[in-house]
Amino acid sequence: MGNVLVLADYAQGQLKKGTYSVIAAAKAIAAAQGGGFDLLAVGNGLSGSYDQLAGYGAGKIYTVEGPAFENYTAQAWASVIAEVAKAGGHTVVLAAASAIGKDCMPRVAVKLEAGMASDISGLGDGGTYIRPMWAGNVLGEVEITTAVHVVTVRVAEFDAAPAAGGASPVEAFNSSFDAGSLKQRVLEFKPTVSDRPDLAEAAVVIAGGRGLKSKENFGLVEDLADILGGAVGATRAAVDAEFIHNDYQIGQTGKIVAPDLYMGFGISGAIQHLAGMKNARVIVAVNKDEEAPIFSVADYGMVADLFKILPELNERLKALKQ
Repeated sequence: MGNVLVLADYAQGQLKKGTYSVIAAAKAIAAAQGGGFDLLAVGNGLSGSYDQLAGYGAGKIYTVEGPAFENYTAQAWASVIAEVAKAGGHTVVLAAASAIGKDCMPRVAVKLEAGMASDISGLGDGGTYIRPMWAGNVLGEVEITTAVHVVTVRVAEFDAAPAAGGASPVEAFNSSFDAGSLKQRVLEFKPTVSDRPDLAEAAVVIAGGRGLKSKENFGLVEDLADILGGAVGATRAAVDAEFIHNDYQIGQTGKIVAPDLYMGFGISGAIQHLAGMKNARVIVAVNKDEEAPIFSVADYGMVADLFKILPELNERLKALKQ
């Protein structure tokens, strides 16, 4: 049994790759404390995914399944996570800083009477946590003085844990949660359907900003993403202008990405957007304003008209693939 509990991150019944980054953080915390870690899967009909968790060195994989957990609700998830943590004697509870993690983990902290560090990007000495502040311009070191710590992890900042071999035992946890006590229920869920990779986990991200001027022109960004097998991203300005849905927004109020390759077109580089992508391994920027802030973080920058560069780039890459 481990002293760290990790919530496996699922979306529509599919395990998200970011879980492996949370496992990496859990391993580092457990090693510093001289303990181990366990995993927790909450949902309904997840049994086919347990083998994706089994080979990463967890002491146990706790499972809580049933019709009450078919759709995510903060009330149900928080109750079960806290219940498992108490029963297992876990002193650190981790989750990805995803939509679910951000929503339910503060509730878990209340139930466990625990201090919380949100959206951490690293681990400090002596059991502290590093987290970005002021749109990533400042790194704060957070010390939690309660007996139990609740933490959400910025998955883009941690490399995915490698498989450790072996198989962790799976244990169905007999939760006392009363489905009749639910004060929340899901009326309808409309997922964004796309054949492209998930934006938060993609190796290649092609992003567009207000400089694209219209929804029709934003298709140039989408074409390049399809050619390179990447995900599409956008600035808040592009989202506000209704060039693309807000599911694709990158930045402080959107998604945090750290792909191998980020390409930005017509993006000036407002501080809020840079906070969401500046840790990409390679950053390419095209903007006609040579003083655009995005060039301060770009590895390769081109001061040019994107309406000349982007169509030609798409055509040449298409030709190379033929």
